Amino acid sequence: MQKAMSRIVSSGVAALWAAFSTCVVAQAADTPLLYRGPDREKLLIEGARSEGEVVFYSAMIVNQALRPLSEAFMKRYPYIKVNYWRAESAGIFTKLSAEVRAGKVVADVVEGTGVGESVIQAGFAQPYATPAIEDIPEAYRDPNGLWTPTRRSFFGIAYNTKATPQGDVPKTYEDLLDPRWKGRMAWHAGSASGADLFVTNLRMAWGEERTRAYLTKLGEQKIAALSGASARGLVDRVIAGEIALALNIFAHHPLISQAKGAPTSSILMDPVATTVGTMIIPKGIRHPHAAMLLADFILSREGQSILSEAGYFPTHRDVQTRADLAPITDALKNISGQFISPDALVKFTPSSDEMIAQIMQK
Repeated sequence: MQKAMSRIVSSGVAALWAAFSTCVVAQAADTPLLYRGPDREKLLIEGARSEGEVVFYSAMIVNQALRPLSEAFMKRYPYIKVNYWRAESAGIFTKLSAEVRAGKVVADVVEGTGVGESVIQAGFAQPYATPAIEDIPEAYRDPNGLWTPTRRSFFGIAYNTKATPQGDVPKTYEDLLDPRWKGRMAWHAGSASGADLFVTNLRMAWGEERTRAYLTKLGEQKIAALSGASARGLVDRVIAGEIALALNIFAHHPLISQAKGAPTSSILMDPVATTVGTMIIPKGIRHPHAAMLLADFILSREGQSILSEAGYFPTHRDVQTRADLAPITDALKNISGQFISPDALVKFTPSSDEMIAQIMQK
C-alpha cells in the first residue's frame, strides 16, 4: 500500500513538473520579455536568429554612440541586423505614436531622455525584465518594470569662454537675474529636458512660492524660447557667439566640444537637475527576442563602456565616466544633485510648462 502510494505521489510530481516545464516553455515563447528561466539567453538567441533584426529608435548621437553601440552588438550577434533611427525625444514619440495608431509598430526598442515617460503615459509601453538591472543602483530602477535607465544626464549652463571671462560666469540661479544677461539667454522650449525641466527642478527643490517669485524676475530677462533647436543645437549657437548663455543643457556637451577646441564650457548650479535616459519596449513589437538581447547589451558592462567612451554618463555601477568629463563628476562632489525620476517628470512637466506660460510669457 505504501509503495503504491509512493508511486502515485511520484507520478503526480512528475506530471506537475511536466506541466510546469510546458508552461515555462510556453511563457518563454509567448512573453520572452518577462522570461527569467536559467535558459533565458539560449531561448532569446534561438528566437532572435529567426527574427533576424531589431529596430532601435534612440536620441543618442549617431557617430558618437548609436553606430558603435550597434556595431558592437552585431559583432556579438552577427545574425541580428540593427536598424537604428535617430531623432530628438519628441520626434521619436511622434513617430511611434503614428505607428501605434496605424497598428504597425516598427520600433522594437525606444530610448531617450523624456521619450520613455511620454510613451508610458500614452500606454504604449509593456513591462520587461533583464538581469542586467542588478548592476544598476536601485535608485535608478523602475519598480513597475516599464523602463530601464541607459545613461545619466546632468544639466547646467553653457557659455562661450572667449565672450564670457571666468569671473563673469554666473554661478547660481540668482546670478542669472543680473541685468547683464537680459536678452542674451536662451533655453529649449517644448521639451521635457529643456525649460520645463529647469522649472521642475526648482519646484522640487524650492517649492511653489519661491519658484514663482524667482520666475517672475527671470521672465524680465527676456529668455529666448527656442522650440526648433535641440539642446545640442543651443550649445552650437553659444560656440558661434549667437547666444551668451544656454540654460538647462546637457552639461557634458560643451565639454566634449571644448576637447575638440571649441570655446565653450559648462557650469553646474545647485541643485543640479539629474535625469536618466530611459529605454522602453513598445507594445506590438515584431522582434521581441532580439529586442531583449539588445536591451541586455545596452545595460551590460560592454554596452555601458561604449556609452561612457562616447561621452555619456553610464548607469552601470562598475563603469567609470570618461576622464575629460571629470569637471562634472568633481563638481557634483561639492554641490547637490537632484534626481528627477521619470515618474516626477510625468507628474511635473505639464504644470511646469503651464507655469512658464503664465509667468514668463505674458
